[in-house]
Amino acid sequence: ARGYRAALCTELAKPLLLRDLPAPPLQPHQVRVGVHYCGLNFADILACQGLYQDKHTPPFTPGMEFSGTVMETGENISAVKEGYRVIGVTGTKAMAAECVVDEKMLWQIPDGVSYEDAAVLPISYGTAWLALRRRAQLQPGETVLVTAGAGATGLAIIDLAVNVFQAKVIAAAGSDPKCELALTSGASHGVNYSRGSLREEVKALTGGRGVDVAIEAVGGDIFKAALQSLAWEGRIVVMGFAGGKIPSIPANLLLLKNVSAMGVYWGRYQEEDFPLFSSTISSVIQYCQEGKIHPHIGAVFKLEEVNEAFNHVLQRKSMGKVIISMK
Repeated sequence: ARGYRAALCTELAKPLLLRDLPAPPLQPHQVRVGVHYCGLNFADILACQGLYQDKHTPPFTPGMEFSGTVMETGENISAVKEGYRVIGVTGTKAMAAECVVDEKMLWQIPDGVSYEDAAVLPISYGTAWLALRRRAQLQPGETVLVTAGAGATGLAIIDLAVNVFQAKVIAAAGSDPKCELALTSGASHGVNYSRGSLREEVKALTGGRGVDVAIEAVGGDIFKAALQSLAWEGRIVVMGFAGGKIPSIPANLLLLKNVSAMGVYWGRYQEEDFPLFSSTISSVIQYCQEGKIHPHIGAVFKLEEVNEAFNHVLQRKSMGKVIISMK
């Protein structure tokens, strides 16, 4: 029987193993894709540690987004054909040489968009779009504070906010090189929150007014500082807790300046509002094709180096998106 190479989580919180797996038969509504690149997300690492909100029982192959070429289609498939270049989204399974997905979870890659850039778009840019447009309802000319500003989604926030939504961005990150990357990616200012008070820096940069929108991905004290940095009727969007501490929100801080606190969970839109979920990915693909956005790939690892890739992210060495190459 024909098989394919995959990274396998056989035991939670243990290194992944490489295995040859048998190729599953196709259902009528499914498509088999030869994977070129798989995006590595913090959620993949959490899933392999048993800490993600969506639980997976070992053995399983991680990987939630990929780019590749259609190898085979089920009998009910009409939208894509063998040889088509596609972006795919799946809960797991993408960190492998092949991936079988439902047709509706595929989007065609247009001419001029590389497989590498395509693998970055669904989660980082999809989350950024939903955070800025859907949740914060960002307006042209407003100012956005983004924490973890040199991470994959942080850079996507900067890219979309500046180049698509015509807003200004203050990027906060934990080191000077990360702040420099955020600045070269379009942020107006970079704040190294490991060296001083994020709240005081933002206050100084905004003339005491504060920011209209904060997109927060660190948690802990950084979340509180971002919340306190909002202007009158500002909006803070919780995107994650990379620092490990889930903060509580002092309700009086919401009251004093009439601010709003909300969350954005990209994957949930898939179940609750699939048309929006799908159109969001289509939109960011179009921005990429038009040259409005420029995904930043920080590192590329081969499938055989998957554990090194996980450690690279865990040790906070990553700047921009980390992708896994199957070729």
